[in-house]
Amino acid sequence: MKILYVGEIVAGSGRKAVNAFLPDLLREYDIDFVFSNAENLSGGRGFIQENIEEMTLAGINYYTSGEHVFWQKDTEDYIETTPILRPANYPEGTPGKGHTVIDLGSKGKILLINLMGRTSFGGPKIYLDDPFRKADEILNIYKDEEFHATIVDFHAEATSEKYAMSFYLDGRVTAVLGSHTHVPTCDQRVLPKGTLYVTDVGMTGNIDSVLGVEKDIIINLFLTARNQRFKWESTGTKAFRSVLLDTVEHTIFRIDKLV
Repeated sequence: MKILYVGEIVAGSGRKAVNAFLPDLLREYDIDFVFSNAENLSGGRGFIQENIEEMTLAGINYYTSGEHVFWQKDTEDYIETTPILRPANYPEGTPGKGHTVIDLGSKGKILLINLMGRTSFGGPKIYLDDPFRKADEILNIYKDEEFHATIVDFHAEATSEKYAMSFYLDGRVTAVLGSHTHVPTCDQRVLPKGTLYVTDVGMTGNIDSVLGVEKDIIINLFLTARNQRFKWESTGTKAFRSVLLDTVEHTIFRIDKLV
């Protein structure tokens, strides 16, 4: 099975990059399943149904998220009926779900898990449940089921926490794929016990920016030490970042495009 993870789609520029490249990649690589992190999909933070539908038409089958998943108004009202995960280690009672089973018929089933790190995150995110023990809990729920692939999107700030999670789950899941920093890493590899890993897939969006935000805004933030109103860059070079997992060949490699 070939599974494509499209790096975090950031605002309109990211959606344009997906529309520009994904349909051709689906045909070129004969991809069976596509998912992406949608926590910055709409207006740079959170998601709305219209943009989920747009990306689904482009070829994305399911979505994960992170700390901005509830940013948009009324997200709690429709997250249950949207093909998106919120981090599984949000406190009990949080709307939405943190893991799901995707049945691809004769091709097999995929267990998709969304977890969020706690290291270096400020504010209420430090009160998230332990992602390591949450991973154990989820895997125990499905211990009697067989999956063609079990994939974890670990949305985390600290590289150390991502590496620790990958070795903690090595041999127990098919892949641990890092998200959140918006910067792609080149450390894709097969871990000693067979799990596929990359620290960060990177963002799909405008790279003539500071992580998607207009450059002058962030420069001014550093020069003045005062809060700035973010605006998401819409002009300049757009990047499509992704990794392709081949579960038969047991490989992971980057597919990056610029437009």
